[in-house]
Amino acid sequence: MTNTQNIPDPRLMHARALAQTGSIVAAVCQDQLGLPTPCSEYDVRALLSHVVGGLTRIAVIGEGGDGLAVAPRADGVPDDGWLDAYRAAAARAQGAWSDDARLDALVEVPWGKVPGRIAVSGYLMEILTHGWDLAKATGQPTEGDPELAAYVLAIAQRILPPDPRGGDEIPFGTVVEVGPDARPYAQLAAWLGRQP
Repeated sequence: MTNTQNIPDPRLMHARALAQTGSIVAAVCQDQLGLPTPCSEYDVRALLSHVVGGLTRIAVIGEGGDGLAVAPRADGVPDDGWLDAYRAAAARAQGAWSDDARLDALVEVPWGKVPGRIAVSGYLMEILTHGWDLAKATGQPTEGDPELAAYVLAIAQRILPPDPRGGDEIPFGTVVEVGPDARPYAQLAAWLGRQP
């Protein structure tokens, strides 16, 4: 197996992203669940379902199970239950990766077999980005912890080529041009093909 010791432990940043996105989820009102999001395939309700489903999936992977057998969505959550569902899935995901040995174990994620620390990094990118999507869709501030955004942008720029984009293989839109003075989350959103 490839030595992954030089790849940072992403768990602390993942925990910070979970907390930040949890604050955004807590501020979503039920009358906003049908609003569109920057993820064109999701409204707010469907995006919350995807977020909770993704957290459940990375939890199962961290627990040593087959995460790909878990649907990337949460079904049956009542409109007033999203925050509880989010908190439960986030706590499960954090607990599942508490064993240091899991960071270097090979695990299967939608983009292939990777060491656990790479899997957690990928899901860190997802949770922070979808938190931004939810904030943007529901009129909340989109600029959060700048260190998180810089960390995730560095991951995104390492793993996502600027071109080509789209389709099942690289399901991100074309990089959006932003000025050098763009704030950290605007830079991240733009790299991931979203209009900041």
